[in-house]
Amino acid sequence: MKTAYKVVAENNFRTGFLMMLFLGLVFALGYLFAYLLENDLIFIGAVIFGVLMNLVALFLGDKITLALTGAREIKKEDLPEIYRMVENLAITAGLPKTPKVYLINTPALNAFATGKSPKNSVVALTTGIIEKLNKEELEGVIAHEISHIKNLDIRVMMMATILAGIIAIMADIFLRMSFYGRSSREKSNALFVVIGFLLAFLAPLFAQLITLAISRKREFMADASAALLTRNPEGLASALEKISSSNIPLNTSPATAHLFIVNPFKDKKGFINWLGNLFSTHPPVEERIKILRGMTI
Repeated sequence: MKTAYKVVAENNFRTGFLMMLFLGLVFALGYLFAYLLENDLIFIGAVIFGVLMNLVALFLGDKITLALTGAREIKKEDLPEIYRMVENLAITAGLPKTPKVYLINTPALNAFATGKSPKNSVVALTTGIIEKLNKEELEGVIAHEISHIKNLDIRVMMMATILAGIIAIMADIFLRMSFYGRSSREKSNALFVVIGFLLAFLAPLFAQLITLAISRKREFMADASAALLTRNPEGLASALEKISSSNIPLNTSPATAHLFIVNPFKDKKGFINWLGNLFSTHPPVEERIKILRGMTI
């Protein structure tokens, strides 16, 4: 039986390993593509463009997300009990500022967190989740979202997205430049060219898989951190059970699906389920519940 601290440590280590693997892939591809095309600007340009693109997403992403989900800000007097839960858990987590509370008017059961930093963050809940969950379950859900803010998961995922974007840009540049004219190194290194083309086609897929794997590790970590905040893993486990068993669809964009506590798009069964888990931003709910119920505080 694992402790919550061990679950957090393990997922921190796995995230670190995946990020190092990601960085290694970026530098290896950058070196290979720049070598074959005899142009170091490919790597430099891809890095600059990828960073700039994602910095824009960081500073505007929360506003775009809130607009896409139809969330509206509520004040303490609107839902005092919910606001107090967020406030108390934020204090327990040591956040420098209480996150703003937003409400999504839908009977679907879900929640998410967003924001540029712990000083500028948001916890959003659906009306359905507030109505259907009891106090302990709601505390578990809110603690999970506050843990995402505390663990800087938004920044971690931004870094992963930057790296995936850099790989996709480098691959695209390599394919375009190779199509219009090969360098002398390409002509003289047939094996490297074949490897380069294979990597150019497959690298963006690998990058996406690594990004999704990092996202899943951060979900496990947020679950464990929430259990430590509330000292009650059963509250979150029970909440996940209710959320996943709900058949009420959430009308949202696939671009925001990774933010929610449970993937708002239902999984398929069998092989499609296995493949879906590989390309999912969230680990299977059953596995999350099993870990929470087998956890000691």
